[in-house]
Amino acid sequence: MDVIESAGEATILESLAASPINDAGSVVSIGAYDGVHLGHQIVLAAVRSRALELGAASAVVTFDRHPAEVVRPESAPRLLCDLDQKLALLEATGLDVAVVVRFDDERATETAEHFVRSLLFDTLRTRSVIVGEDFHFGHRRQGNVALLEELGEELGFEVRGHHLVAADGSDARDDAHVSSTAIRRALVEGRLADANAMLGRPHQMFGPVVHGDERGRTIGFPTANVAIPDRMLMPADGIYAGHLVDHSVAGGVVHPAAVYVGHRPTFYDNSAATVLEVHCLDEPGDLYDRAVSVMFEHRLRGDERFDGVDDLAAQLALDCVAASVALGG
Repeated sequence: MDVIESAGEATILESLAASPINDAGSVVSIGAYDGVHLGHQIVLAAVRSRALELGAASAVVTFDRHPAEVVRPESAPRLLCDLDQKLALLEATGLDVAVVVRFDDERATETAEHFVRSLLFDTLRTRSVIVGEDFHFGHRRQGNVALLEELGEELGFEVRGHHLVAADGSDARDDAHVSSTAIRRALVEGRLADANAMLGRPHQMFGPVVHGDERGRTIGFPTANVAIPDRMLMPADGIYAGHLVDHSVAGGVVHPAAVYVGHRPTFYDNSAATVLEVHCLDEPGDLYDRAVSVMFEHRLRGDERFDGVDDLAAQLALDCVAASVALGG
């Protein structure tokens, strides 16, 4: 998949010479694509299918940040994936091209019509646009599928508004469709199974392993402390079964793990920062300063405050057994 990063239209135009988009044009989807969830995957499969029919390139237009971070930063949602992870997930769908558009104050005031004419028509030679039927874009979200259809009739491209889907891939009814918002809600409410069903894979978080206070080591449960940027969404506090992937090794090395998200209430008051600590169930070796990811596969229990270290250690032993069983060990 070619990735065209753009600070503006001129950069995209210069990069197109090396991209698969030629006179055959492109079939395009547009969106923030946070999480690249099941609904996104179904739309992108439709993009690839239509591109094959037309002999065109399959492309997605996305943004270098969530638009809400610019438009309403005080209430912008925490993210399910960062840009690098999003591009990796998009590449896995088999698309030919991802166009990354810088979303800044100027872009936020761009009209929907200008976006379509300058990017989709002039730049990407769009022949077909496929988006979710609830798609909105442009200044104050004034653009929608109906406007795309109107402009498509004028400029010569077709528009398909794809039906929204439930977690099982069927047509969704009412507000039960898969969305990034629904996944965020499920994660913060502790409904990991629901979130993973909508994602179509385990929720995964990336970061470096950093030094912590090493309390786990003193009670027999050493942990890798994974630093997660504030803009990323943490799941609900609790204990999870999952895997840690060490990306510092070619191809990645996967370790089964018991995963903790929380404020460590046995040792600290509620003002303590949320931490992500991973106890590998095998022997991972020294992970300090390594780039890792954590996959959340099963939620075992909520966070708890214990009367002392001995009670905590006894529960952690049970959690490790439960994690091993949940992972098929």
